[in-house]
Amino acid sequence: MATITQTALDRAEFPIKSSNVKFHDLPTPEEPNIPLPPPSSRPTDILEVDKGTPDNHVPRDPRLIRLTGVHPFNVEPPLTALYKEGFLTSPELFYVRNHGPVPQVLDEDIPTWELSIEGLVEHPIVLSFRDILQKYDQITAPITLVCAGNRRKEQNTVRKSKGFSWGPAGLSTALFTGPMMADIIRSAKPLRRAKYVCMEGADKLPNGFYGTSVKLNWAMDYNRGIMLAHKMNGEPLRPDHGRPLRAVVPGQIGGRSVKWLTKLIITDAPSDNWYHINDNRVLPTMVSPEMSAQDKKWWTDDRYAIYDLNVNSVAAYPEHEEVLDLTTAGKTYTAKGYAYAGGGRRITRVEISLDKGKSWRLADIEYAEDKYREWEGDLFGGKVDMWQRETCFCWSFWSLDIPVSDLESSDALLVRAVDEALATQPRDMYWSVLGMMNNPWFRVTITKEGTALKFEHPTHPARSGGWMEKAKKAGGDLLNGNWGERHEGEQPLEPEPVKEINMKKEGVNRQIDLQELKENSSNEKPWFVVNGEVYDGTGFLEGHPGGAISITSSAGLDVTEDFHAIHSETAKLMMPDYHIGTLDKASLEALNNSATVVSDEPRPHFLQSRAWSKMTLIEKNNVSWDTRIFVFKLEHEKQTLGLPIGQHLMIKVQDPENKKEAIIRSYTPISERNLEGRMELLVKIYFPTSAVPGGKMTMALDMLSLGSQIDCKGPTGRFEYLGNGRVLISGKERNLRSFKMICGGTGITPVFQVLRAIMQDPQDPTTCVVLDGNRLEEDILCRSELEAYSLADKKKCTVVHTLSKASDSWEGRRGRISEDLIKEFAAPEDASMVLLCGPEALEKSAKKILLDQGWAESDLHFF
Repeated sequence: MATITQTALDRAEFPIKSSNVKFHDLPTPEEPNIPLPPPSSRPTDILEVDKGTPDNHVPRDPRLIRLTGVHPFNVEPPLTALYKEGFLTSPELFYVRNHGPVPQVLDEDIPTWELSIEGLVEHPIVLSFRDILQKYDQITAPITLVCAGNRRKEQNTVRKSKGFSWGPAGLSTALFTGPMMADIIRSAKPLRRAKYVCMEGADKLPNGFYGTSVKLNWAMDYNRGIMLAHKMNGEPLRPDHGRPLRAVVPGQIGGRSVKWLTKLIITDAPSDNWYHINDNRVLPTMVSPEMSAQDKKWWTDDRYAIYDLNVNSVAAYPEHEEVLDLTTAGKTYTAKGYAYAGGGRRITRVEISLDKGKSWRLADIEYAEDKYREWEGDLFGGKVDMWQRETCFCWSFWSLDIPVSDLESSDALLVRAVDEALATQPRDMYWSVLGMMNNPWFRVTITKEGTALKFEHPTHPARSGGWMEKAKKAGGDLLNGNWGERHEGEQPLEPEPVKEINMKKEGVNRQIDLQELKENSSNEKPWFVVNGEVYDGTGFLEGHPGGAISITSSAGLDVTEDFHAIHSETAKLMMPDYHIGTLDKASLEALNNSATVVSDEPRPHFLQSRAWSKMTLIEKNNVSWDTRIFVFKLEHEKQTLGLPIGQHLMIKVQDPENKKEAIIRSYTPISERNLEGRMELLVKIYFPTSAVPGGKMTMALDMLSLGSQIDCKGPTGRFEYLGNGRVLISGKERNLRSFKMICGGTGITPVFQVLRAIMQDPQDPTTCVVLDGNRLEEDILCRSELEAYSLADKKKCTVVHTLSKASDSWEGRRGRISEDLIKEFAAPEDASMVLLCGPEALEKSAKKILLDQGWAESDLHFF
């Protein structure tokens, strides 16, 4: 069992200087054994991907798998990492469902944070955070929260739903501390006709603040365990989890547990909040996205709202893509996983089948939650008093020892769970518009490859793969009752024609010409064209998940191709709200002709910030077994790329696994800035291993044949080197005398661009130190150029290579880029700056060392 030291408790204290809240003693070794939180490491750094978003104040764990791009933040932990933590999940790995920006709550704001209880009550009241801690009894209880979208990617593989693709780790468990919601509501004395509790958070979203409701009698029933929480595993709530106060509704979908809680509104009807009506519902399976968009009654019918979780189970072992070597395996293999049910019901059995459900084996179940029923006392400032409560609000872990010979003779392992109401996971999927509450039998395929068995889960949340995708690509019908495998004589399924979604507003017949379109194409009023129709994106500038730039960069353009390549059915169904008219035929032709005409006189520079331009692959040169230089031809022989020193360009290629999707990444080429007609791109190919998926973009680039085209746009980046020590950072100029450059692997490329510009200009007095970390000697990129610069002028350029896995013949530095190395070569100086680019672990450790040694954060730039 994990233990918690007093130091850990000290770190968890609330930043309320005058509060009388104190932590109670933890259980001693002599007391009954209860699960305590796993070791936790609070993130302190803002990840690079978050720095340009409204969440640039929220430190996060880089292991979390992002499911909706950079922002908003919707993540699940890797399934194996989640399972290994045990019954309780550390806050940094706890899954996150955010609809928009995270409210920034400062330490000094917490004591006066207010919660209002209003509506159908005798005495409306406003409680401060201090009141909530001091005036009400505090409890501590283990609770599993589950997103209603858990396992949604399986539904999206069958047919795209209106929700993003959760894998099987959209759930987590923690010890929550705070008062019962019933005690808070009772203070305001609800009126007799009151039936519901509506909750509202502080997260301001495009459709108002997030809110939802549950029945009042549920909230007042102590056996249902509905509470307000201000602590999670003994520490204050972190920003992503509702700092400083949230609702926790056990046994129900996570969407009912409102974060950043500010209001409890007692009403006689369910919430009319936009998010309560338009989210967290399972519509009948025959309702299509088009039907649900055209008839709002589907969303207002409360029969389809989800409250209690349904029964579900997943196999964590075998892992996805795990390989079992039959020559070294023991006689048995232990399959393991989790199961949960809703409404406080207990999981009573988990069953495993190896013969397509003809027979079943009973797994062992561990009920860690029950250990808290056997112990009574104070924990993290709240009373643990569960001995009378029979409801079960936590996941269970199951396991089963299976003879390896049985696995060898099977083609799949099936898992299903049953709760105490005999609710059983269904064999087949119930597809619905929002893709929620997906809970068919969890199936892990088994494939024999030589002397090994390979296991595959249905999907993987972060990338392509899984048996469902393979079955669909092979023409299998995933809803045929045989998991997409064709019965004897069954013909491959013909792909369904893509259904056209009406993106026009009914009754809008306005004709718009090219002049009017151009007059209304600015950052303040961005009109754009899709399928010949004109849309005004002004109303969605704040709400677009990709940020306002996603819309403003399209102003005045026909973006039909990019729109359909990127957006889902959900986005298309929203388009009628922004539809304002039709571009007349002549104007549409003129607009497209102006975008596609190639002049005999080339643009001086290839890159355009508001349009993708195509370049053609003409050479592919191997630097090493996993590193290539790709040479691309620009549109004209006399063009230069047009990329300022230190900036990047965006590259878009077709996903080789899903031809309808594009992959977009930023790169810095190694070609000379004034090179005409060509671009040279140095890329390290990240091939897949048994433990780590390959790099999606790098493998797609490696598969390109000569003559293939890619799309490019740019430049991007907030750093630019102007020469003679002058730099622009976010538009502000600085004058420097030196650079310290810290890089690893292909992180050398932006550093190399700046270094080369300095070394090629004999009048530039700026000095440079390059610390280049790699694994092996053959991994060092641009080595000959770097060493040539160092030999040409040792005072102006110092290059230090260090290898973490050096051979015996290596005569240079050994180990990673360390505190000693940075202290020796990159100590703080006046009029100096540090440029960093490399793997995230390198950047993170280097940043801490540099700050500890006296560098100011404003003197560090991460490419």
